[in-house]
Amino acid sequence: MSKADQSWVGHSTNLVGLPTLFLASCDFNDAPMPLRISGVREFNPELFEMLAEAATPGEAAQAFLLYMDALFAIDPEQRRETPPGRPRRYRASFLDLIRGWGFDSNGAEGAVLKGWVESRFGLFPTYHKQPIRRISSPIWTTYVEEKMSSRFHNNSIHAQLDLLYEFCQWALAKFFAPGVEHLTLHRGVNALEDHTVFERRGEGLVTLRFNNLVSFSSDRDVAGCFGDAILTVRAPAAKILFFNELLPSHPLKGEGEYLVIGGDYRAQARSL
Repeated sequence: MSKADQSWVGHSTNLVGLPTLFLASCDFNDAPMPLRISGVREFNPELFEMLAEAATPGEAAQAFLLYMDALFAIDPEQRRETPPGRPRRYRASFLDLIRGWGFDSNGAEGAVLKGWVESRFGLFPTYHKQPIRRISSPIWTTYVEEKMSSRFHNNSIHAQLDLLYEFCQWALAKFFAPGVEHLTLHRGVNALEDHTVFERRGEGLVTLRFNNLVSFSSDRDVAGCFGDAILTVRAPAAKILFFNELLPSHPLKGEGEYLVIGGDYRAQARSL
């Protein structure tokens, strides 16, 4: 990887305690370490005490949603409550962001999610509506304007996403993938050239850079509906932000869909 490519990876600092270049690298993906967003578990001990009492994934999801309702009033009924004579106040919810991502990952909700990844993990987005080649570009300005929209930053949205990530990591370790470091996931693409490809080897093996947040599917057939080729990766469990089975109501449209922190990955590319 060239120095120019390295310099575009992200910030020199993040909130997970590892160098951003390492976090973005294939070396991390090959031998991942557990990641913790600084202070989240320490400042929310009540949540993890509640989760410790959960005997099933459903009970854990209910405990998590109750805790989020108490802190951020994300329940739809609570969000409709306003004093008489006062305009209704929109309260941003992580559920709205994930639902918006499911419809259009390049919309305003997608920008906020990519901005959270940038803030917590240090990784720059590489695509938002168009490829992002440099910080001084107009498309970068559009991304910054959308990620900072006051519509989504009136209810501690980054704190909500911090808790979602930590809950997802807890649930993977407890119920969905205990002791598992990697999940095999698939992504449909129309053109491999839409990604920065660093290396091509035989049998369709490539090393490429994904956006700082990217959708995958655990179902290869589902991934095949979204492109002419399928990229298969071994995604570190530590890089998973959300998957549909995590909560009883599924904000994402695709079956078996996962939201995964991006960076550089080794992948196998297969044409359909």
